[in-house]
Amino acid sequence: MNETENARQQHGDVLLAVRDISVHYGGVRALMNVSLSVMRGEVVTVVGANGAGKTSLLNAIVGVVPAEAESVHYDGADILGQTPEALVRRGITLIPERRDLFAGLTVEDNLALGGYHRRHTDRDGVRTDLERVYSIFPRLAERKRQRAGTMSGGEQQMLAVGRAMMTHPRLLLLDEPSLGLAPLIVQEIFHVLAQLKGTGTTILVIEQNARAALKLADYGYVLETGHMTLSAPADELARDPRVQEAYLGMGAATERESAGST
Repeated sequence: MNETENARQQHGDVLLAVRDISVHYGGVRALMNVSLSVMRGEVVTVVGANGAGKTSLLNAIVGVVPAEAESVHYDGADILGQTPEALVRRGITLIPERRDLFAGLTVEDNLALGGYHRRHTDRDGVRTDLERVYSIFPRLAERKRQRAGTMSGGEQQMLAVGRAMMTHPRLLLLDEPSLGLAPLIVQEIFHVLAQLKGTGTTILVIEQNARAALKLADYGYVLETGHMTLSAPADELARDPRVQEAYLGMGAATERESAGST
């Protein structure tokens, strides 16, 4: 772990601090001594190509896959080895790449499950949150009686984000929210994430779409073949020539511009 990351992890506002986490699948190393941190109210992104280990990183944090690490601290407590269910009770909500919706249930039933833990203690609050989700995603309101499994990929992603909002997450984890979606739907999803950011929700988003992710984020990391290779404030990463060439598709354009100016 470099000095910059060590300093971030010592900061008083750190909510999540992952220190030297590794994941192996048989003899294959998916992650090797990866460290990252997320401050309260911050949006952090991890960008990288397909197969870089991004999903393994999220799954290791929430206990879906076995991992070795010096520590994984959340709100001051080491959560390494805790079950996903225990982490949900602590306020950590994961939207996985596959979304994990209940295909046979309606849109409204799926959303209601997000507020299930408050159904007896805060029924009015659950209803208010449901109306808030519908105001942000009018399409969900139009389709609230429709079965989730019959919706388009973009609509299902909206539903997954809406259900996560119903949980009142202290830390929201997203795995490739733009995967397989049309550009206009991607814009809509990231607009909603920006709204959540404005409310102070802490977000860690794993993304292959570096342009959208770095525009949203406050801080970013680059993961390559299981190793964290770069980290910096998101606007700095977006200006880094290595990131521009590898993830923003700007390398070839820059070369053409340079050639044209000679």
